Amino acid sequence: MNKEQKAWKVPHTFIIVFFVVILAALLTYMVPKGQFETQEITYMQDGEEQTKTVLDSDSFSYIKDEEGNLVREGTSLFESGGGAGLLNYVFEGLVSGDKWGSAVGVIAFILIIGGAFGIIMRTRAIEEGILKVIDRTKGKEALIIPIMFFLFSLGGAVFGMGEEAIAFAMILVPIMVAIGYDAITGIMITYVATQIGFATSWMNPFGVAIAQGVSDVPVLSGAPFRIVMWAVFTLFGIIYTWKYAQSIKKDPRRSVTYETDNYFRKEGKVRNLNSSFTVGHMLVIATVAIGISWIIWGVIEHAYYIPEIASQFFTIGLAAGIIGVLFKLNGMTWNDMAEGFIEGAKDLLPAALVVGMAKGIVIILGGDSPDAPSVLNTVLYGAGQVVGDFPEAISAWSMYVFQSIFNFFVVSGSGQAALTMPLMAPLADIAGVTRQVAVLAFQLGDGLTNIFVPTSAALMGTLGAARVDWGVWAKFIIKFMGVLFVLSSIFVITAALIGY
Repeated sequence: MNKEQKAWKVPHTFIIVFFVVILAALLTYMVPKGQFETQEITYMQDGEEQTKTVLDSDSFSYIKDEEGNLVREGTSLFESGGGAGLLNYVFEGLVSGDKWGSAVGVIAFILIIGGAFGIIMRTRAIEEGILKVIDRTKGKEALIIPIMFFLFSLGGAVFGMGEEAIAFAMILVPIMVAIGYDAITGIMITYVATQIGFATSWMNPFGVAIAQGVSDVPVLSGAPFRIVMWAVFTLFGIIYTWKYAQSIKKDPRRSVTYETDNYFRKEGKVRNLNSSFTVGHMLVIATVAIGISWIIWGVIEHAYYIPEIASQFFTIGLAAGIIGVLFKLNGMTWNDMAEGFIEGAKDLLPAALVVGMAKGIVIILGGDSPDAPSVLNTVLYGAGQVVGDFPEAISAWSMYVFQSIFNFFVVSGSGQAALTMPLMAPLADIAGVTRQVAVLAFQLGDGLTNIFVPTSAALMGTLGAARVDWGVWAKFIIKFMGVLFVLSSIFVITAALIGY
């Protein structure tokens, strides 16, 4: 009798968080409380003097009782009266903070943006636009690679595209095989391009924006550096994919997917594109472009933050929905607008809950105020002693390596931001690294490893659509990942050295 072997699966993010909460509660029995002193610093911004409260990394002290013993209070199982017991972590985390940051503000930000993009995607303007570009390149197949890679990278940077690449891989992989390339090329110009855009984005609402919000860094700040980074990574991806595709065009048998690509060759046909790009679709895309320009203007000129940016995204989604209804895009009705918003918000509900749960971890550890006694301060002090002896650039690079490894267990960008940044941000303060650099290390470590790790549902879905085994994919992509790692290290170290 054969026993069916079950493949090991990475636990759900909620389960990981729960066990981290238990670990945090145990730490409160073992690790004494400590605190830092804070100080006011002044700096010039846009010609005006600004002040900011920061912790003094050399001022740490342990909390002692009247007898001079270190204080270890522990955590109870349940607390009444609004206290923070082990089983209170979800509610206390979800309702903590205010509309300007974590957790309440960031949770609302995530849900509203998800809803707005749900409306936009319901119009099918993005899909029809890409299909139109594909249709226009007929007879000019060589242009498909740079154009598609650029567009999907831009989609990853602006919209946080990821899972959407699966559907487009179903369309583009047969096309790539039919014109003499292979399935690998189709994956590179769709899924890989989205993840490069996601990882190097200056405004991805589901990655960098959440990480900045959780870290108390102005949302969508630091865009010029990231735009340059995105351009460099995207250009490299286009050149690498182009050279690979040309080598396969000359000798298709060199492809690691030559045998499996026979499935598409035997089909003998390319999926009908059925592009129906209309004036309405064009107006939706124009609305999104104008809305993004409005957001950038607000951030630069008026320091718009979470409340304003969330409302701006809602306005963009609302306008796109109205256009969709008036032009009957995808058969949209007024109710479809509401359903699109609900679906979009529902897709990001797990990420929003993780933000609150992760904040619950911080609350169990005593809160994130540096001048209030907490176990978290002691943990940060200990970690700071480890990385404090390193140069700032090495500390920043270590954060990037940590985030890359951690992404194997928590693939969700928003989930990883919510889980790691509450600890990485103050650790950056202790290590002498700016929080902006800590966010940069997060987004590169999170986004780029999604191209490789088998725990990524979007990657495995794309590989399935292309009929490529993960082992075959790993053999091909490892060299590409090595170059991305070097490029990322250069950007993180450079950012640390220039005080980004």
